[in-house]
Amino acid sequence: MTTVRTTNLWPELPLTEWQDTYDTLHRWTQIIGKIRLALTPQMNHWWNSTLYVTPHGLTTSSMYYDDRLLQIDFDFISNLLLFETADDPIKTIALRPFSVAEFYHEVMATLKSLGIDLTIWTTPVEIPERTPFEQDRKHKSYDPEHVQRFWRILAQTSRVLSEFRSRFIGKVSPVQFFWGAFDLAVTRFSGRTAPTHPGAPYVARFVMVEAYSHEVSSCGFWPGGGTVNEPAFYAYSYPEPQGFKQYPIQPKEALYDTQMGEFLLPYDVVRTSKSPDEVLLSFLQSTYEAAATCAKWDRNALEHR
Repeated sequence: MTTVRTTNLWPELPLTEWQDTYDTLHRWTQIIGKIRLALTPQMNHWWNSTLYVTPHGLTTSSMYYDDRLLQIDFDFISNLLLFETADDPIKTIALRPFSVAEFYHEVMATLKSLGIDLTIWTTPVEIPERTPFEQDRKHKSYDPEHVQRFWRILAQTSRVLSEFRSRFIGKVSPVQFFWGAFDLAVTRFSGRTAPTHPGAPYVARFVMVEAYSHEVSSCGFWPGGGTVNEPAFYAYSYPEPQGFKQYPIQPKEALYDTQMGEFLLPYDVVRTSKSPDEVLLSFLQSTYEAAATCAKWDRNALEHR
C-alpha cells in the first residue's frame, strides 16, 4: 500500500523541478474537467465544471449520465485515476509517465466500457500550446513525488480558504480547482453586476463574460507559469476599483503585479513562516478589504459581525 508522508504540510515546489509533469497533469485535469462539464447542468460562473480537493487528490464529485451516477477521482497517493459508478466495480487507470494522447484514449475507452458514450472538445484552454488531446504525444511526464507535493499544498490551501470563506455571509463560491488556469480559488461577490468582461487569451469570450458577470473579490493558489516563475497565492478584484493596487496589504512581502493585474504573495513566504495559516489569512483578508473598501461594498450586510 502506498503511503504519503505528512511531516511537511507545506512542501517545497519549485516550478523548474516539475514543469514537465505540471504541463502533462494540467492537460489531464482538463480532460477530466471537460467530462464533468459535459455531464453536469450549467451553473453560474461555470461552477459545475470545477474539481474539488479530496484526502487523496482531486475529484469531479458525483455526475449523472442519464440516470446513472459517475465519479472520477485523481488519487495522487496510489497514483490512480478512479472511475466509480453505482452499478459497476471501480475501474482504474494507472497514473504514470505516458502521453496526453494515451491518457485521453484510455479515459474515453474506460468510459465506453462503462456504457458511457460522450464527446468533449479536445482543444486545451487557457494555455498557448493547444495541440488537441488525442494528438498530444509531447507531454508525457509524471513525477509522483512532485504531484503529491502539489496535492499537499492544495489540501492545506483548501483548509485555509475554507476558514476564510466562512467569514462571509454574502454570495461566495465553493473552494474549487479550476482546471483551465490550474488554480485553487474562492470568490466573494458584492451582489452587484459587473461590466462585460473583455475576454482573456486562449479562452472563449463568452466563458469569461459568464465567469465575471458580477463584481468579485477572488483569491487562491497557483503553482506558477508564464511570467510568474514561482508558486504564489494571488488576489484580485473585477472590476478593479480605483485605489485597489495602492491599498496597504499584508504581509509586507506581498506585491501588486502590474502585468498580472493581481496581488501576489510568493508561496515560499508562507511555507517558511512560523505560522503559515496566519500569514496566508492576513493576505486573504487584507486583499479582500482592499477590494471591498475601494469599491464600497456593503460590508455590514456581507460579513459576520
